[in-house]
Amino acid sequence: MSRRAVFLDRDGVLNRAVVVDGRPHPPASVDEVEIPPGVAEALQRLKDAGFVLIVVSNQPDVARGTTTLDVVEGINSRLLEHLPVDRFVMCFHDSGDNCDCRKPRPGMLLAGAEESGVELASSYMVGDRWRDVEAGNRAGCTTVFVDYGYSEVPGRGAASHSCTSPADALNWILAMGAKDV
Repeated sequence: MSRRAVFLDRDGVLNRAVVVDGRPHPPASVDEVEIPPGVAEALQRLKDAGFVLIVVSNQPDVARGTTTLDVVEGINSRLLEHLPVDRFVMCFHDSGDNCDCRKPRPGMLLAGAEESGVELASSYMVGDRWRDVEAGNRAGCTTVFVDYGYSEVPGRGAASHSCTSPADALNWILAMGAKDV
């Protein structure tokens, strides 16, 4: 049997996004990283249930020169200290770079699935922006939208499920995943 995964956006799901003028941004430093309540415990339950946990995150601020690769890797390392994540797949391109990995394109999910032996149709994508949902839909995953009410135009694709916190999203997946076993 193929493995199942939960693909997770980083900023807004694994750690709180920094919201400025209604728009989410990544933390500027490791010291700003804050893991939302219940996330670590829910991730451990998913891992114990056999899910592979793969972070897929657009990090265009590296290409834009407003953050460094060291800061992004430092934040990832901090998250690994506290969360049972299996791997990170990052896109450091900007919107105009026309890469296959930047969400809403599914490249990061496809790469993570191939590298981890994951069946996308049995997997989930959790994100707090329309790009996350669209990437998950394009990859053939069940999608979960964490709705913080950001002031940005929603994208084209509808999520399979919506909720208001990352812990609720992860617990919903756990409940749904248990039905699939």
